[in-house]
Amino acid sequence: MANILAIAEGITTFRQVEEKLGLTLSTDRAFFTEWIEQSSEELTETEQTRLDQIRANYLYQISDGILLEETIRMVVLSPLLELAGFYQSPYKFRAEVSVTIEALGDQDEILRGRIDALVLQDRLWIVLIESKRTTFDLELALPQALAYMAANPQPEQALYGMVTNGSTYLFVKTLGQQYGVSDLFSTRSALLSRRESQYRNTLSEVLKTLIHLGRLITS
Repeated sequence: MANILAIAEGITTFRQVEEKLGLTLSTDRAFFTEWIEQSSEELTETEQTRLDQIRANYLYQISDGILLEETIRMVVLSPLLELAGFYQSPYKFRAEVSVTIEALGDQDEILRGRIDALVLQDRLWIVLIESKRTTFDLELALPQALAYMAANPQPEQALYGMVTNGSTYLFVKTLGQQYGVSDLFSTRSALLSRRESQYRNTLSEVLKTLIHLGRLITS
């Protein structure tokens, strides 16, 4: 009888990602440039103002301690997805996805799990980390996110994901037996815009990346 493990228990390290799923980190700088290409996207003044409000709301809510999952969803994630246009045509998503994966090299081990995620067009995974872990390091959550993405029935097609705990954001891409990751973005941070000589909400980079990836998966 197959040994059935929860993904949270069966895939917790990058070594397990490689040994059980056959996914390796790409060393090719050109493998995942999509998250950098978003710099060409332009946001309106209204969108920038809305992002500033989302950031302010987050900082206010987090001031009393760790946020619960539903608060993160309402205050940060849902507004971002709405601004990206993901609740409108042509995007369709599935929520609370159940995944089953057969581990490589061990036909008697099956990984199963459910994630709190939205899957758009079967190609863009938006993963929200568990409620009690607002300060949880995304590096520790990434192996599990990769495990869920590895269930993609078309590995020859690029698959994208965003892992977030409301505080920080990490984008990931899988293609074939390789994966790549972006830099980390933070709700609290601000970037200096050389062109505008003023500080810009880092959430603008997150939103532009979401918009760019959304266009890629529907083109």
